[in-house]
Amino acid sequence: MLPGSLFWRSDMEQRLRVFIDFWNFQLNWNDRTTKAPPDWPKVPLAFVHKAKELLSTAGSTDTLVLNETRVYASYDPASPKDAKLRTWLDGFLDRQPSFRVFARERKSHMRPVRCTTCGSEFANCPECDQPFRQSAEKGVDSAIVTDLLSLAWENAYEVAILVSSDADFVPAVDRLQEKGFKVINGTWKGHGHQLARVCWASFEIDGLTSTLIRKA
Repeated sequence: MLPGSLFWRSDMEQRLRVFIDFWNFQLNWNDRTTKAPPDWPKVPLAFVHKAKELLSTAGSTDTLVLNETRVYASYDPASPKDAKLRTWLDGFLDRQPSFRVFARERKSHMRPVRCTTCGSEFANCPECDQPFRQSAEKGVDSAIVTDLLSLAWENAYEVAILVSSDADFVPAVDRLQEKGFKVINGTWKGHGHQLARVCWASFEIDGLTSTLIRKA
């Protein structure tokens, strides 16, 4: 299919790539499963199955072929907990079939806490005297947008599954679909209505969690 084509290719393969905003997925997963660990190798397969159902509903008989699962995460290098996360991302997840992990450092900075009653600001904790700090996620959204557009430009996929609820992706999705690419949004119930609305189709991940919890 040419990048600008809006026509179906009957009985043909469509290459699919999955783009996962790690923290958007993981934090929502934790809220719904009381932090039960997901069986990550099964995650993209479940998403591809949902995409096949949506394509079939739209009348397509094409076969979806999963080329790659791209996971975009961030971590705080000063955090021992995040050090374990980075080890898991590199040592386990990045080695699974189809997976490719992109991990970015979060930079922490001092941020005073303001009392909502009197308006006073406190730079340090009154108990341990350590400074209040905030670690902000930087660059993950822009990396996803860049890869969505650049891989489409390279004609590397026909269908993308974008796992996020972030409305910042709306302009990129609009542009891709103007050129005939199909973006399917994997989102969570009650989240991301704006992004889901502009995508070619969407599905809620909530109904898949029971089948994706890792068995002990």
